[in-house]
Amino acid sequence: MKNLVSPSVDFLFDAILALKTKDECYSFFEDICTVNELLSLSQRFEVAAMLRQKSTYLEIADKTGASTATISRVNRSLIYGEGGYEVVFGRIQPLPTDYSREVIEKPEEVRKKSDK
Repeated sequence: MKNLVSPSVDFLFDAILALKTKDECYSFFEDICTVNELLSLSQRFEVAAMLRQKSTYLEIADKTGASTATISRVNRSLIYGEGGYEVVFGRIQPLPTDYSREVIEKPEEVRKKSDK
């Protein structure tokens, strides 16, 4: 983590911590990330949730489209990482067992659904 710590990363994290709603998160992350970057981050998070639920690599790859290399990398982070996933998973609702990934083609429609 020491390679990560810098004033610019602190500034970014302060900005993220200032967000108060999902709508603000959508707006900020749509501005700061490409669609592919954001989908990649969300895919890793989904993979981590499924690994915690003891899903197999094959199930995870099938449901998320993640490569086995990505799944393995996320699994290493869960086992040997800094504990960030565990902090977040301890504070949010678990991923439903019947979760099915939506393909995001129009982010504004997904945003409207999440506000309901």
